[in-house]
Amino acid sequence: MPGRSNDLTRLRIALTTFFALDGFVFAGWVVRIPAIKEQTGASASTLGLALLGVSAGAVVTMMFTGRLCRRYGSHPVTVVCGVLLSLSVALPPLTHSTWALGAVLLIFGAAYGGINVAFNSAAVDLVAVLRRPIMPSFHAAFSLGGMIGAGLGGLVAGSLSPTRHLLGLTVIGLLVTAVAGRALLRYESPVPPLDGGRPAERAPRRPDSRTRRLVVVFGLIALCTAYGEGALADWGTLHLEQDLDAHPGIAAAGYSCFALAMTIGRLCGTTLLERLGRTRTVVAGGTMAAVGMLVGSLAPSVWAALLGFAVTGIGLANIFPIAVERAGALAGPSGVAVASTFGYGGMLLGPPAIGFMADWFSLPIALTSVAALAAVAAVIGYGTRRATAD
Repeated sequence: MPGRSNDLTRLRIALTTFFALDGFVFAGWVVRIPAIKEQTGASASTLGLALLGVSAGAVVTMMFTGRLCRRYGSHPVTVVCGVLLSLSVALPPLTHSTWALGAVLLIFGAAYGGINVAFNSAAVDLVAVLRRPIMPSFHAAFSLGGMIGAGLGGLVAGSLSPTRHLLGLTVIGLLVTAVAGRALLRYESPVPPLDGGRPAERAPRRPDSRTRRLVVVFGLIALCTAYGEGALADWGTLHLEQDLDAHPGIAAAGYSCFALAMTIGRLCGTTLLERLGRTRTVVAGGTMAAVGMLVGSLAPSVWAALLGFAVTGIGLANIFPIAVERAGALAGPSGVAVASTFGYGGMLLGPPAIGFMADWFSLPIALTSVAALAAVAAVIGYGTRRATAD
């Protein structure tokens, strides 16, 4: 029906906008980490502890956001978390100690975790209705937003203070949330039509033990790959600037290269999945990311490191969306919440872990852990080839 088709298109655009906003705001924060590290006088390990505030806030929020989505709907929860995310990104530059930074990052992490579970749940519902593997396109919007946010951060790093820069992100975030949120609240989460006489997949059901185990396994795949995303977001810029003596603007471009590569990979994700299937996409992506990150972390020159970051981005691009979509297809919003908790937990717990490893060894050696976990994701992906239903 034309009317329903138009509604689904508008819903897809609104959801895509929130994915892009999330990436834009998060990247705007991460490219200012070196300046805020200097402002607070933090060492690598104490900065890692402060960043743990993001992890803790996000993981705790993700544990009950799935319930909020089931009770109030994923669309209203997405809008509320969008407002909180936009407001909280302005807080880190106002701090002058690692303890204060950790406290405000707890708030930022709670908003970040909540919006990611909410809009991923909404996206899984839409994927089920459209019956096409479009999940990578939403995550492409996140990557595109991250690329723009990082690029803008690099441009203004020398002219705007972190306070003014991140306050600007707050204003932009609230405006975008007001416009896209109005469109999103206009529509309820779509219900897949009956198929072959079977009830719609969205009908709640109690997953059996095998399904729960599979959801956890897909969550582990998401964790292994999102760990790399978080590591490059929080430490990639610092690695280029500190270890390879890159100019701050060039260093900020490191995350932009990674985000651009992920965007390209995810924009091609639907076609890739339709041609190769999920298993081959996961195995090939994990292998490519492992090789790319070894180059990115150990290369002796800035340009070689940037190339390694780009290869890593292409490799990781579609693994996380596949893992979340599979978990959601198996167990609904609860599956999305579990996989997202694992995945974003990996994204947010990885940076503190790398901070400690950087103090024990060196930052380049610490970043090779990204390659190791990407390889693990490839192995697990091959092991779950039957469950991916290629």
